[in-house]
Amino acid sequence: MTRSDSSVDVARRALLLGTAAALAMPAATARSGPRELLVVGAHFARVYERANGEFSGMAVEIIRAIAGELGQPVHFELYPWARAQSMVAQGQADILVGPYKSPERLASFAFSERPFYQDQMVFFSRSNAPFAWDGTYASLRDKRIVLINGWAYGDEFNAAREHLTVSVTNSVESALTMLAHGRVDLFASNVRNTEPVVPLLALEGKVIPVGRTISLQRGYFAFPKRPEYDVMRARFDRAFNAWVDSGELRKLGKRLNVQVP
Repeated sequence: MTRSDSSVDVARRALLLGTAAALAMPAATARSGPRELLVVGAHFARVYERANGEFSGMAVEIIRAIAGELGQPVHFELYPWARAQSMVAQGQADILVGPYKSPERLASFAFSERPFYQDQMVFFSRSNAPFAWDGTYASLRDKRIVLINGWAYGDEFNAAREHLTVSVTNSVESALTMLAHGRVDLFASNVRNTEPVVPLLALEGKVIPVGRTISLQRGYFAFPKRPEYDVMRARFDRAFNAWVDSGELRKLGKRLNVQVP
């Protein structure tokens, strides 16, 4: 099932479904049935993906399991990361898949009680220009670094960022191309999202991860930070926590090769 990615559709949905009463009572009357929740996110390898119109990945399996327990229909859509975040922050979508926590996001979103995956954030360099990072940000001041728009890299990196030479792009593919062509010296990313793209760009052996980790980031589900979502989020948290405690998250992470907290 797919929908057109149009602002008209989003606006119509917000008008029809975005009332406080509907959100506070996700299990609606028997006549109307439960309201369909809109889940949005960007392509995250093995976490949130779409191929041939079908969604898959860790987040999709979790949400389908929880929604089934709650009797709550859901619909998945894929958007650029900045737009997906904006839609949830503005209440145009109900669940954001996979954001790491940051002070800015804590001001915009209500996060699930527990994370569902974790990533190692590292630098990638060219193999013909390797870089042995010592973990200090002073050693990066003569390096050109590319980041992904809207990603969080941790408090230490954020504190050092104003002293670094940083550019921003919108995709892992674009960042790896910039790195491979020598337009930047380092690409800051996570291993899970980057490794699958390297062979697609025929860059095996040409770009390599720097050994030291920038930070360990945990990914959550996030909801609009609005009182009318409190009931729905609490129901989700109770069901998800029980699912995690049962061992299902650990088994899912092992099957999909995704690190779990």
